[in-house]
Amino acid sequence: MEAANHVLSFSHEQWSALAQSTPLPLTHSDIRRLSALGDPIDLAEADAIYRPLSALLQMYTAEVGRLHTRTSEFLGLHERRTPFVIAVAGSVAVGKSTTSRLLRELLRRWPATPKVELVTTDGFLFPNAVLEERGIMSRKGFPESYDRPALINFLKQVKAGVDSVSAPVYDHITYDIVPGAEQAVNHPDILIVEGLNVLQPPRRASTNDLLAVSDFFDLSIYVDATAGDIQRWYLERIFKLRKLAFTQPDAYFYKLAFMPDHELAAYADNVWTTVNLPNLIENIEPTRSRADVVLRKGPDHSISEVLLRKL
Repeated sequence: MEAANHVLSFSHEQWSALAQSTPLPLTHSDIRRLSALGDPIDLAEADAIYRPLSALLQMYTAEVGRLHTRTSEFLGLHERRTPFVIAVAGSVAVGKSTTSRLLRELLRRWPATPKVELVTTDGFLFPNAVLEERGIMSRKGFPESYDRPALINFLKQVKAGVDSVSAPVYDHITYDIVPGAEQAVNHPDILIVEGLNVLQPPRRASTNDLLAVSDFFDLSIYVDATAGDIQRWYLERIFKLRKLAFTQPDAYFYKLAFMPDHELAAYADNVWTTVNLPNLIENIEPTRSRADVVLRKGPDHSISEVLLRKL
């Protein structure tokens, strides 16, 4: 373990050693069920990285719970504790979904937090019709493509302790918001919020809107990798999707299912170069320093280093 400035750095070996004192092992069946497309992970890697991380998150959750109890007693309040909110940020194709699903599974196994829910910010994208109307369809995934006030209002209600809060639903097949569909979030012990730009700072004071989505997080995780590795993973994922999701007639990218390999590779490279890479460089990667935990990946998707912000 190394300590530099305000950050603690653990190598894969140092971090995985902590798993030996952590309960709640996963099974091969769990891994098959939870791993996301294009983000390979094996049981050993999940055990080595995510079991210790779940234990650490439990410590943070417990401490916040104790602070809530003592504060309530001091103030003479009788309000139940609000959900502990964890953010998971990072680029397209970096593996945020697998990280989020694994953490949800493991955190649910701890007696103190049986109720853990996961919401992705994809549901707060503007519908395609709105993006087209505003001329920003090609910037889908950039900060301006999200209904930020709706996302902030959702998180406000969650942190206010509202019993049931609804989030919009996004369909990756149709590549759009599902009209009228909602995901109910019913006062969980922990809420995981996954998204590209969830760690964005507040907007400029001139907008008179000083709230940031990240203001509502108790802890944040950034999944990190080099741009070159992420580009390769993105290309691999596109080819896998061509055989799966893209073959459905109602898929937004149905036309890609029949593209020759060289045309699909050129298409994916163009999307990466003109959309995903600029978004990573301009908006996503600059928020890495705001995260409490950074999971740094190597070329094979395995975690090479875990960085923790000192308390």
